[in-house]
Amino acid sequence: MHMVRGRLAPSPTGYMHIGNAWAFLLAWLAARHEGGQVVLRMEDIDPQRSRPEYALALMEDLRWLGLDWDEGSDIGGQYAPYTQHERLPLYQEALQSLQKRGLAYPCFCTRKELRSLAGAPHWGDAGAAYPGTCRGLSAAERQAKLAAGRKPALRLLCPSEPISFNDALYGAQQCCLHDIGGDFALCRSDGVVAYQLAVAVDDYAMGITQVVRGQDILVSTPRQIALLRLLGAESIPQYGHIALLVDEQGERLAKRHSSLAIRYIRQQGMTARQLVGLLACWAGLQAQPVPRSAAELIPLFSWQRLVRHRLSVPSDLPSLRAACGLCTG
Repeated sequence: MHMVRGRLAPSPTGYMHIGNAWAFLLAWLAARHEGGQVVLRMEDIDPQRSRPEYALALMEDLRWLGLDWDEGSDIGGQYAPYTQHERLPLYQEALQSLQKRGLAYPCFCTRKELRSLAGAPHWGDAGAAYPGTCRGLSAAERQAKLAAGRKPALRLLCPSEPISFNDALYGAQQCCLHDIGGDFALCRSDGVVAYQLAVAVDDYAMGITQVVRGQDILVSTPRQIALLRLLGAESIPQYGHIALLVDEQGERLAKRHSSLAIRYIRQQGMTARQLVGLLACWAGLQAQPVPRSAAELIPLFSWQRLVRHRLSVPSDLPSLRAACGLCTG
């Protein structure tokens, strides 16, 4: 049997909040429970939002939570570099390979044109399918658009066969790529590589065998599986999509919930053991929010015990402290 290789893949676009901590804790536990390795990869391909100071803060907060890693941007490893902005040549190589094989094509549709597309509801939150407007353009038509100054994005010519996989939490999944948006973007018109391509290239190149992330990313998994297969992967990772934490209005916790930023929680005196114990209770790994370290939870981890529904959690620190059974004063 091959060793499990899981990954923590934060985007350094802001400070970590408890929704991030929840996902990273469960991803770390899933790998460590199997005696596996953990890779820390900074997904910083968004040049407008990614900041080096956020990357440093993320690593600091992960360590405070008790999460460690075997490879990463700070300690290196055999699959370095571990920051996506340093891996751009690998993405360009993959794009060129897909184009040469006739598996990708230029798309000249503007954002306004794409927003105007209407369609029936689709699997998950994928929205309307791309209708293939630029798929059938002739070489002459493409050249004319380029001569007119139009800068194209690059889209994958999606395979038509269904994509199937077994989710560790939600079981058998199957869909056609047309049902989750059809021919999806691999590279924006400004040259920024799309998330789907970067993640697939990196998971393949780094030998990742286990991917644990939020249920909101479930819709991306068939796309990444398709890319992994086209890139030559002989096997795909085991995917597990965990339940989301939402606020009192049902909105997914995000970086805008600044009162739940891990560094703010730390500054206000809450300990890592208290927060980790509370997250473990919400996850179903223990009945009460007993303070625990992340390492103490490793033998308690089980996919069968994890909750499968969205959890409404406190969105302010006093309520969070109360949930831990602490004094709110």
